[in-house]
Amino acid sequence: MTCRHAFLFCFYFLCQSLCAQQTTIVLEEVTVSDSQLKHFSSSQSVLVLNDSVIEANQSSLTALLNHNSFIYFKENGLGMVSSPSFRGTTAEQTSVIWNGINVNSQLNGQTDFNTISGSDFNSISVRAGGGSVLYGSSAIGGAVSLNNDMVFGKSFSNNIHAAYASFNTAALAYRLQYGTDKFSSQFSFSANYSDNDYPYPNPEFKNENGQYRNIGFNANFGYRLGGNDFLKFYTRIYDGERHFALISPSDTKTKYRDSNTWHLLEWDHFAGRFASRTKVALLTERYQYYENIQSDAYTFGKSQRFTGKYDLSFDVNEKIRLNSILDFTRDYGRVSENIKENRNIASAALLMSHRLSEKLKYEAGLKKEITDNYESPLLFSAGTLYNITKNYSLKANISKNFRIPTFNDLYWDGLGNPDLKPETSIQSEIGNEFKLKGFNISITAYHMDIRDMIRWIPGSNGVFAPQNTNKVKINGVETALHWNKKINFHTIEANVLYAYNQSENAETGKQLIYVPFHKITASAGYSFRKWSFTVQHLFTDKVYIQTDNSPTKIVSYYNVTDTGLAYDFGKRDTYKLGVNVRNLWDENYQSKEGRYMPQRNFNIYLTLKF
Repeated sequence: MTCRHAFLFCFYFLCQSLCAQQTTIVLEEVTVSDSQLKHFSSSQSVLVLNDSVIEANQSSLTALLNHNSFIYFKENGLGMVSSPSFRGTTAEQTSVIWNGINVNSQLNGQTDFNTISGSDFNSISVRAGGGSVLYGSSAIGGAVSLNNDMVFGKSFSNNIHAAYASFNTAALAYRLQYGTDKFSSQFSFSANYSDNDYPYPNPEFKNENGQYRNIGFNANFGYRLGGNDFLKFYTRIYDGERHFALISPSDTKTKYRDSNTWHLLEWDHFAGRFASRTKVALLTERYQYYENIQSDAYTFGKSQRFTGKYDLSFDVNEKIRLNSILDFTRDYGRVSENIKENRNIASAALLMSHRLSEKLKYEAGLKKEITDNYESPLLFSAGTLYNITKNYSLKANISKNFRIPTFNDLYWDGLGNPDLKPETSIQSEIGNEFKLKGFNISITAYHMDIRDMIRWIPGSNGVFAPQNTNKVKINGVETALHWNKKINFHTIEANVLYAYNQSENAETGKQLIYVPFHKITASAGYSFRKWSFTVQHLFTDKVYIQTDNSPTKIVSYYNVTDTGLAYDFGKRDTYKLGVNVRNLWDENYQSKEGRYMPQRNFNIYLTLKF
């Protein structure tokens, strides 16, 4: 680490810098689709991203969460495939929940965070730790909840965001919200394009064949049928094409096309102390991979998921809430011309939360899944929240979680492993929250034991293939500091997140590949009247790229600083013109071997709200 980087890092850490996040959630029940996040997450760490944070990181969900959460991201280059690692786990063990529905790919078990824009949602939360009781298979490391909360009441607003950046990169996004006492609607549209031909550290090379484009559309409607009934419909459509950048100029040029659709119909009924939510969802995905863009030949995969979910909650009294959930899912997957598979999953869950006093609350849950492929264990979760004083709270949680192999894990043409076993995990955590003279501080320690963890590991020939790692032990600490202050027309916000992960193969004692020991984000924001200034810094520790942890086979640590300046020249509405400088200090870095990220680059944008 250079002296300049060390100085900046220490400065940011001491200043405890930006991007306001909270550990409490304030949502109106009649507008919320993911009600379990609100009522059954008191004993676990939850970060809620506010509007200003989302607005400052509109390019992708990767950019938003990389700078504002504990999650580590491995990117195959700017705009390329982005895989998360949450609490030292794999990308398949991080669930993405869209309005209460798990939308991870049925083919590879992941969500590509570069295909989602955070600006399409008005509520984004990051729930750390086990969540299989709430969200089913895959919620082991944590869950990212994307919600379109319905607002009933007279409202009308428009939001337009246009940006142009280095490497001929253009982005356009539009969002409309309209509501009455009986009707609520939201529309959003986004389009992104880039030549993405940024230079490499070696001036003779650049990111060749790295261009991409994508389009996303969202529409959400809610209708109040009566005083106690609400009908809601959500839809999301995405279509994209990415040319995979070449590692060597002599490589054959390839490209990848993918599209997916998410549709959800929901009926909410409230009757006294009872509340029921009935959901029916249809999710589809399809991809085409061209090994040579000069040829029309391609390999493909596609899947379809149908989900039916019934959620019934009952407030026994003001202190006790019971919640039962019945869920049925049918998956259809096709990973090649000749390989077609189906999977049926049924589950039942029972949840309870009980506030014993103003200071003490506990929650518990049980869940059992039945599949036609694997025997599922009985899953459980139990936790407590104790407000010891008005400035200090203690929380603890223990859970058992589960993940079944994906279609690609089992059947990928030539590389799948049909002998894979499902994963199981036991994990525990204890958290402390302090409020000290304007500072909010949280410290969470956790431990995780995972059996038969599925990882795609490179063999002797360098080709990745799925294997069960007999046992994995994970120990870690997450620390968050937040502070803000307003003096007359001056507003200062500050935030620091630090994550430590020791994620080891229990047999060899070696750190898992592409899991950094340390990740730190530090940011600060200052606004005065119509001017605003932000700075974000990201430190990611080195990662091993081989299971033997060879010190010569690593991706080195990196420090990246982004900064931005904006002026709002609107009087009653918002007309904001801004500029961002990304990778301010021109760091040469990569998060995956051979896949360099851009050096210093610029972005200018215009945001209109009226």
